[in-house]
Amino acid sequence: MKALILSGGTGTRLRPLTYTNAKQLLPLANKPIIFHIIEKIAKTGINKIGIIVGDSHEEVKRTVGNGERWNVDICYIHQPLPLGLAHAVKTASDFIKDEDFLMILGDNVFNMPLDTLIDNFHINKANSTLLLHKVENPSQYGVAVVDKDHIIKLAEKPKEFISDLIITGVYIFDKSIFPAIDNTKPSLRGELEITDAIEELLHTGGNITYEILHGWWKDTGRLKDMLEANSFILDEMESDNQSVQDDNTVYIGKLRISKGANIKNSTISGPATIDDNSIIIDSYIGPYTSIGKGVRITNCEVDNCIILENTQLDGIKKRISSSLIGRNVSIKAAEKRPFSNSFLVGDNSELYL
Repeated sequence: MKALILSGGTGTRLRPLTYTNAKQLLPLANKPIIFHIIEKIAKTGINKIGIIVGDSHEEVKRTVGNGERWNVDICYIHQPLPLGLAHAVKTASDFIKDEDFLMILGDNVFNMPLDTLIDNFHINKANSTLLLHKVENPSQYGVAVVDKDHIIKLAEKPKEFISDLIITGVYIFDKSIFPAIDNTKPSLRGELEITDAIEELLHTGGNITYEILHGWWKDTGRLKDMLEANSFILDEMESDNQSVQDDNTVYIGKLRISKGANIKNSTISGPATIDDNSIIIDSYIGPYTSIGKGVRITNCEVDNCIILENTQLDGIKKRISSSLIGRNVSIKAAEKRPFSNSFLVGDNSELYL
């Protein structure tokens, strides 16, 4: 079995960060989202992974590499235009050939191991097996209607309730998905939808099974979901505080702090993670905060945040909370009268003062 990760999306809901960063490379607990996915795949024993890439292909290749660090082989498959998930699968046909394959959307993170899903596929001799998740409000997702152990119908964002089981973006297919895609017409938005292709597979007698996801799952396309996924991962991490201990700093809870971090006269309350070469002085770092490499925070209070590399926060009077702050950002307090706020802010930004 091979694996396919779809990493060609543009991340419009996380702009302006995704103007300069591939969405799948944004960090959760100081590790790119796509790294979490590759690690999960590698644990199954699958060692050949194809990554569908788009406009950000050079950045993804540079960051992810050839897979050596996970003992897998990674190849990159360019999808020139984002014409739908089924189109991405079709683009990868030369990589997949006639083999079964696991497919995961590159912005999905979850804590359930994949072995049960793979076992289901093999035991039931399925043409496809989907990972489903039970939610209270399924109207914004693709949903599956099931009968006993099988999926009998799929629908994309149904207006009327037909099921509370949503499609998570984790699939297994055999080679029968390719003729099903060939017989699928583009949707109203001009894309080849994977949901329509699976429906075509059903109509031609395909055996479609499913597993219910146990644990948490997040589609990290929005700020709220990024912060929640970050908090879930921090909750599950093991403590590893390598920083030099300062007598005037208080450490509370689960913390992963790199040896190169410099922390003085501060309170660090976990779960939280602080990466190499970061400097924290006279500050409070609260729970569910991930601080990237080279960040400098002085005389500030921060909690429930993701702060990317080489950003500086200095003397902010109000606590900074529930925020995703990009690379090389500088936010400083104005110390001289008249007090004022001054901004250089990109498109699609949000500020709450």
